Formats: sequence, C-alpha cells, structure tokens
Amino acid sequence: MEPDTAGFFEEPADYYPPSPPPTSQIYTLQSGKTITLHLVGHSPLEAHHLWNGSRIISKYFENHVAEVQGRTVLELGAGAGLPSIVSAILGAEKVVVTDFPDPDLVANMRKNILGCELIPTTNGNAEDSPIVADGYVWGADPTHLLKHLEFIKKDKFDVLILADLLFRHSEHGNMISSIEATMSRKKTSTAFVCFTSYRPWLQHKDLAFFDLARGRGFLIEKILEEKMDKAMFENDPGDEEVRKTVTCFTLRWPDEKCI
Repeated sequence: MEPDTAGFFEEPADYYPPSPPPTSQIYTLQSGKTITLHLVGHSPLEAHHLWNGSRIISKYFENHVAEVQGRTVLELGAGAGLPSIVSAILGAEKVVVTDFPDPDLVANMRKNILGCELIPTTNGNAEDSPIVADGYVWGADPTHLLKHLEFIKKDKFDVLILADLLFRHSEHGNMISSIEATMSRKKTSTAFVCFTSYRPWLQHKDLAFFDLARGRGFLIEKILEEKMDKAMFENDPGDEEVRKTVTCFTLRWPDEKCI
C-alpha cells in the first residue's frame, strides 16, 4: 500500500514570513512644501526604497528648472517616481514615469501622482494630464510610451531620467537601447544618469555603463557629485565614503546624430 502523501509537500500557511507593509517617506522641496511618497512593502526590483539618486537629481532640477520646464520627460525604473513628480511640479509639458510592468508598482506610482496636490491640475483627462504612469521593460518596444506624447504633438522625449539603476549591470545595454529609442535627436536632449556605487568593490562595473554609452556614440559629461550625510545602507560593507557619494552624468547626442 502506497503511503498517503497528499499535502506532504505543502508548506504550512505561516511557513513564509509575511511581506513587510507599505511605507511612506516625505521629500521637502526648497519652497518648504512637501511631497508624500508611498513605497511598496517589498519589491525584488528594489522599488521599496527611496534612493539617494532620485533625491539628488530632484534637487538638481529645482536648482536648474529650465532642464525640465516646458519639456517632455521620461523616467526609467522610477520606483516611487520622485524626480518625475518634481519635474511635473516644475512645469514639464509632459512626464511619463515608468517602472517594470508589475501591477502593484504601476498602481503605486499612480497613487503618488494622484496624491500630490502640487502637480498642476487639468480637466481630468488622462491624455491631458501633465504626468502619467506606465509599465515598461528596458530595451523593449517603447511605442506605448511615445503614444503619451501624441496629444501634445511630440514624437520623443527631451529629457530622460535614470536614478540609481546602474547596479543592474546586465541591463546596461537595454537601458542605453531605451535611451536611443526614446530620446529626441536634438542637441539639447539629455539623459540624466544619477547613481551611487552601493557596492564599492563593483564600482568599475557601474562605470562600465558610460564606456558602453560612449561606444554607442553618446557624449558623456559629469555634472555633479554630492556626498550624503550618511550611507543609505549604513551596515553594508565597503568604503563608506564611496557609499555616501552620489554622482550624476549626462548623455547627449553628438552633432552628427541630431536631426
């Protein structure tokens, strides 16, 4: 007689620890007004953090409003979407904030948009809104993202934002492909790549992104470096000074690739 193994391989209901609950963080604008950012409870894509790169590039835009005001903006791997929300507040013509097309991530970005009273209001139509959230996989066909620009009769984006994505070393090529496919071919078009080497011993792999981008024809320029008061993950190994440092580079088209 064979033993009864029904349910033998089923884990008990409390076998896995519960997912941590969603959290929220406050970002204070230079005006003193605040933005409440909701974060998912946990994400294998690290979207449950408000990364230092997003804080620093948001502050940079506040100090350089012309970089986003009246322009079209696309953020990749946005998580909570702070730089996108700040861009909309500063008067960007259209902002598309994206992350991996996980329903919870996209819903959370939309929650942050709808909850921000500082974003200029419209008549309520999605296509007329200054900022929308959508799902996107790096390197994939961006047609659905570009469609958000049809209402304002634009075809591509003036500004791209990549904040704290470079630790995904295997995705560097796809990130650059997405920039190539979505950034308008103008001298003034700019991709802002802001990051910290959270694993200092792999910093050379983070920086390899720029070698790859340069090899694909982009002009690279370092525009800022700022040290935070403390490392984001204080107990992590590696040089603390490196883990506290946020650096931002820009990617632009060379003259021969502009239209």
